[in-house]
Amino acid sequence: MLNVIIFGAPGSGKGTQSELLIEKYGFDHISTGDLLRAAIKNETELGKAAKGYMDAGQLVPDELIIGLIDAVLAERKPKVGLILDGFPRTIPQADALTELFAKYDTAVHAVLDLQVPDAELVERLLKRGQDSGRSDDNLETIQKRLGVYHAQTAPLAEYYAERGLHHALQGTGAVAEITERIAAVIDTLK
Repeated sequence: MLNVIIFGAPGSGKGTQSELLIEKYGFDHISTGDLLRAAIKNETELGKAAKGYMDAGQLVPDELIIGLIDAVLAERKPKVGLILDGFPRTIPQADALTELFAKYDTAVHAVLDLQVPDAELVERLLKRGQDSGRSDDNLETIQKRLGVYHAQTAPLAEYYAERGLHHALQGTGAVAEITERIAAVIDTLK
C-alpha cells in the first residue's frame, strides 16, 4: 500500500490534484476537510465540535481528527494506497499519523508539497468562495488560515524532509502540468 500526503497551504490545489491522482492511480482519498464538512452538514457530535474551530479559521483538535481517520481506515481498508489531503497539519498530528499507520502495518511513503505564493493563494480562495459559496473562503478567514498554516503546518516540510519523504513541487501553472510534476514523483515510488 502506497500512502501519499498531498501538502500545501489552503488553496494550493490539494483537492483538485487529489481527485486527478485518484483517477490516475486508484488511490483511496482521505480529505479531513471534506470529512469534517460532511460531519458538520450531518450535525454529528464531531461536526458540531469542529464547526466552531473551522469558522474561526483554527485547526480542529488532533484527537478529533485522528479518531476520524482511524474510523475511515478501519471501514475502507484501502488496497492501492491513500492520498491524505489536509492532514497532518502539525508535527504532533504527523507523529500520531505514524502511530496510527503502524497499527495498520503501513507508513507514509511521500509528502508532495504544492508550493504557491500567498498572493495567488488568496486570489484562488476568494474565487473559490465566490464560485462555491464556502463560508470559510472570505478574506478575514483566509488570512487567519494562512497565518495558522505558516506557523503550525509549514514546519512539517522540514519534519518530513528529515525523514527523506518531502518533495517540493511548484503548485502554479496549468492543472495538468502540476499533475505531471506529482506523477513523476509517484512513479518513482512504485
